[in-house]
Amino acid sequence: MKPILELKNISKNFPGIKALDQVSFSIIPGEVHMLLGENGAGKSTLMKILCGAYQADAGELYYQGEQIEIHSPSDAKKFGIAVIFQEFSLVPYLNIAQNIFLGREFSGWIPGTIDHSKMHAEARRLLDSLSVEYDTHTLVHTLGVAQQQMVEIAKALSQNAKILVMDEPTAALSDRETTLLFEMIHKLKAQGVAIVYISHRMAEVFSMGDRISVLRDGQYVGSADPQKTTPDELVQMMVGRTVDMVYQKNFVSKPGAIALRVENLCSSNGIRDIHLEVRCGEIVGLAGLVGSGRTEVARAIFGADPVTSGRVEVFGNDRVGEPFHSVELGLSLIPENRKSEGLALIRTVEENIVLAGLKKLFPSNWIRLSRSEQVANDLITRLRIATPSGKRPALVLSGGNQQKIVIGKWLSTESKIFIFDEPTRGIDVGSKSEIFSLIYKLVQDGAAVLLISSELSEIVRVCDRVYVMREGTISGELSGDLINEANVLKLGMADV
Repeated sequence: MKPILELKNISKNFPGIKALDQVSFSIIPGEVHMLLGENGAGKSTLMKILCGAYQADAGELYYQGEQIEIHSPSDAKKFGIAVIFQEFSLVPYLNIAQNIFLGREFSGWIPGTIDHSKMHAEARRLLDSLSVEYDTHTLVHTLGVAQQQMVEIAKALSQNAKILVMDEPTAALSDRETTLLFEMIHKLKAQGVAIVYISHRMAEVFSMGDRISVLRDGQYVGSADPQKTTPDELVQMMVGRTVDMVYQKNFVSKPGAIALRVENLCSSNGIRDIHLEVRCGEIVGLAGLVGSGRTEVARAIFGADPVTSGRVEVFGNDRVGEPFHSVELGLSLIPENRKSEGLALIRTVEENIVLAGLKKLFPSNWIRLSRSEQVANDLITRLRIATPSGKRPALVLSGGNQQKIVIGKWLSTESKIFIFDEPTRGIDVGSKSEIFSLIYKLVQDGAAVLLISSELSEIVRVCDRVYVMREGTISGELSGDLINEANVLKLGMADV
């Protein structure tokens, strides 16, 4: 079939960065076109040009063979283009229905009014099509990341799009929600909808993709047929080098002293009777379905949510009070939502990296700019953060590079206990390898790691022990050869 939309020789520059360099890309009705590349390769920039959020510095767009111009998101909507961004575009203090139909509200019978009943009824229909049961009157800020993702998907579907762009749509979804999304994609394909799908999960690329295109450093590298290529070949195209995609499964033979001990922990966020411990030199997983309480446990341990009863002990010392005390004890949290909880987005990369470690880096309370710059530059190099300098605002970096900044922030504190909550969400395969190499290096140097991940393959392949959660409490513990996906699912699901 002929392309419904073509982007030809698209270029885009930002100060100090050539984000896109003569990139061409076509979209065909009824096709899932996979777009791959490392974080910072230009994928999101290309899609933002497609939807009118950015304007290209050079290049042309063609819709059904005729040249067009897209200057704004409203222009894109006229051509049936809808985008589900990796970073959500929801308004926190509006409810679900208001977010789904924001700017497209149903008019009431009195001029100038909104038909809220019709809006909620239509929102209910969309959510039912995704088999989710959220109350459409719920304010979005009270939803978890996975729930917000489903609202974003419903919002895109409500536009009856002819071209649907999905940027890491399953990054925060459970297996069940992912299955429902894939079923919806198959229905949309059958209806002739063209889908551009950005993903870092190779299983999705090969199971869902009809065609694959790869970007690297802002340039088009090539395309591939999923039936005629391999994951290793795609990774080679993406990163320009060989990447070890095999997790280094090495059970720790003699873990060190107990670094973190949690006893009878209960919190106002809904978790109860949590018992766990993490020793120096080991990686302990915290698994469970989305909504089981994993993130809530991490927040309560760190002090971000109030503890109603129980005890958190860090290297033999009781952790009490605010997160500031956790930092003093050597405890750190890399949160699930980097955008709202992990970064000061309008601040520079350098300022974000040194933020958590200010007290340790500058005990005299006088900040030396040369020292700050040195620490930041060392971590930028170590973590391969793609930025022209540490003076660049964190806001303009890709999601993967923002995640690296959050990790770097805690490395600057010289913490000894790291709680990683979904550390590879939205991260490309090359960066995943680097992040896990970093985690292995941390535990080899004596640190303790508590790892939360929705990807069971990560939990199974890297953890020495695994605690599994269900409905706000820990349902069991696995170790050694008992750590497998089947056992994790059995403990994580009721009545199995």
